[in-house]
Amino acid sequence: MSQPRAIVPGATYLLTRRVLRRHFLLRPDPAITRLIIYTLAASADHHGILVHALCVMSTHIHLVVTDTRGQLPCFLQQFHRLVALGTKVLRAWEGPVWDHGATSEVHLATRDALVEKIAYTLANPVIAGLVEHAREWPGAKVLVDEIGSGALRAERPEIYFNPNNPQWPEDATLPITLPPSVQASDADEFRRKIAHIVEQHEGQARATAQRKKRDFLGAARACAISPYERATSIEPLRELNPTFAVGRGRTDAQETATAAVRAFRTAYRQSLERWRAGVRSAVFPVGTWWMRVFHGVAVNDGELAAA
Repeated sequence: MSQPRAIVPGATYLLTRRVLRRHFLLRPDPAITRLIIYTLAASADHHGILVHALCVMSTHIHLVVTDTRGQLPCFLQQFHRLVALGTKVLRAWEGPVWDHGATSEVHLATRDALVEKIAYTLANPVIAGLVEHAREWPGAKVLVDEIGSGALRAERPEIYFNPNNPQWPEDATLPITLPPSVQASDADEFRRKIAHIVEQHEGQARATAQRKKRDFLGAARACAISPYERATSIEPLRELNPTFAVGRGRTDAQETATAAVRAFRTAYRQSLERWRAGVRSAVFPVGTWWMRVFHGVAVNDGELAAA
C-alpha cells in the first residue's frame, strides 16, 4: 500500500508522468503538441489548476502547477486520460500509453525549490542531450519569459473530441502564471534566477557532450524519430518517490517539511485504524483526499502545511 499524501488547496507541485516502456509516443510533432496543450488547458481550467511550467518530452511530461482547489487527483485523471485516448488514435496504438507507475507528485515547499524545479523542467531537453538550448526544443514547452505573462493556445484536435459537445470549445488558451507565492513585483527577479539555472544546465550539457565526444540529437531528428521506438539509454532505477523538495542546502526547511509529512501520516493511520474498527466518527487530518471523496469521512478543520 502506498503512503498517504496530503492534498491541500494552494500547494504547488512538480508533476512527472512517463510513457509505457519509454516509447517515443509523445514525439514532438504538431498533432501531439496540439493535443497536449488543448487537453491541458481544458483540464486545468475545469479543476482550478494554475500552470507555471511545462515540457513535453518524447517519453514523459514535466509540469509545475498549483492546485488551487485541492483537486489534483481529479485533474491528473482527466488530463492523462484525454492525452492517452488522443495518443492512441494519433499513433494507432493498442494498449496502455502511460507507465504503470503512479505520477510523481513533488510538493515544492520553498521558493528555492520552485526556482530549481521550474528550471529543471524547462532545461529537460538539454539535460537529456537532445538540443543545445532549451528554446530549441520543438515540443510543447514554456519559455522563461512566458512565466507570468505568456499563454499557450491550441485549436480543438480533429480526433476524438466531439465538436458538438459544448465541453470542447473550438480553441483553448492556457495562461502561464506565476506561482501564487511570487508577487508581481518579484516576477523579474524570479525569472532571472530560473534563467540563470537553465543556462547552467545548458553549459553542463555542452561540457558533457564535449567530454564524451557526442553531438546533440537536434530538433529535426527528434521530430523524425519513430514513435514506436523506445529509448535505449540507461536509466537508473527509480527507488525513491519523493514527497517534497525544498531546494539545495535548505536543511531547516527539510526538517520542517519532513515533520509535516510524518505528522500527517501518523494522524491519517490512527484515524484509518479507528475507521476500520467501525468508528465512523473518526476524524481524519486536513489533506485527506481518497477517504473524504470516496467514503465521506470527517476531516479536521485545523490547518496543516501541504506536503
